[in-house]
Amino acid sequence: MSLEKQQVAALADQVNDTIDAFAPTTGSESAAERFADNGPLDTPIEDEFRASALRLYWDPEQQVLVIEAADEDFPEDPDVVLEDAEDAPGQVIRVTLSAAQARAFARRSQHVVAGGRAPCPFCGLPLDPVGHICPRANGYRR
Repeated sequence: MSLEKQQVAALADQVNDTIDAFAPTTGSESAAERFADNGPLDTPIEDEFRASALRLYWDPEQQVLVIEAADEDFPEDPDVVLEDAEDAPGQVIRVTLSAAQARAFARRSQHVVAGGRAPCPFCGLPLDPVGHICPRANGYRR
């Protein structure tokens, strides 16, 4: 499964916000250091599908964060939890993380996103080291 850079950044922010709200002590930075992953990403990335919808929620019974990614939109009702693969809109991946694992995942995600190419301040497309042809500047190189 693959995600767009903006999706990863938004997911990392939401993971941190959720852990801050529901498990601030068990999801502390020191606990997350046990799960730190600073190795390089494997390339090339060959995905089974590209996620177009993300959903995350805190499971208070198990004290875990659940992240679901699907290649189609989820059902309209946000309280519907997919209990079975037959209920899924298409392909769905569900990941269950402890608070410390979720915090480490968010930190790693932010690190990977920050290591990418900076966006153009005008159009938001990634800037190449030599600039890029900006559609907002009528095709002039920036």
